[in-house]
Amino acid sequence: MKIATVDSIKYIVSESLKKAVTYSQFRDLVDEFAARGSTSGPEQTDALINYTQLNSRRFKRWDKTFRVPQEEAEYIKKWDRPVYWLVLTESWCGDAAPTMPVMAKVAELNKNIDFKVLFRDENLELMDLFLTNGAMSIPKLIMLDANTLEVLGNWGPRPSKATQMASDYRKQHGKLSPEFKQDLQLWYNKDKGDNTLADLMRLLALEDVSDSALL
Repeated sequence: MKIATVDSIKYIVSESLKKAVTYSQFRDLVDEFAARGSTSGPEQTDALINYTQLNSRRFKRWDKTFRVPQEEAEYIKKWDRPVYWLVLTESWCGDAAPTMPVMAKVAELNKNIDFKVLFRDENLELMDLFLTNGAMSIPKLIMLDANTLEVLGNWGPRPSKATQMASDYRKQHGKLSPEFKQDLQLWYNKDKGDNTLADLMRLLALEDVSDSALL
């Protein structure tokens, strides 16, 4: 197995950042894909196109409804270390719509958090550094020191409680079914972004919130 050095990781990150877009630009792209009946990534299947159209609606709802509670907002506003929050995702990703708006609302509260987005399939070299159990699971949030590009932590592809739910389901059924994914969306709606926000607060506290490992 090839081991990535600190210098090689920083180079990959630096090159990837050049291609990153803002969250607002990403949202516009999702809506554009949905409107013209396409999707991000090389695979243009009916299923992925349908997921993109569904995500366009879900993003709008989450962007409109999620709010950071006052106590957490006060903590976030005090964060004084300039960082990038760099997210790898795709327009069709079912876990992106309920989680990325939470990231965006957090980043809006502090200019030191620069929220950027990359499409996974256009940035496989970076994705390969942040696999989850060997898989290119998304969304994947990477927190970087804005000055040194040191990796400070990462999160994803799901909030901690949803990760445990998925793990338990796989142990019992072998893989995640469409029914589980529907139930997971219901869980996201019931949770209202609270678990994602709690994980992001832990990330800012530089606690480990991901099973991912650098290769």
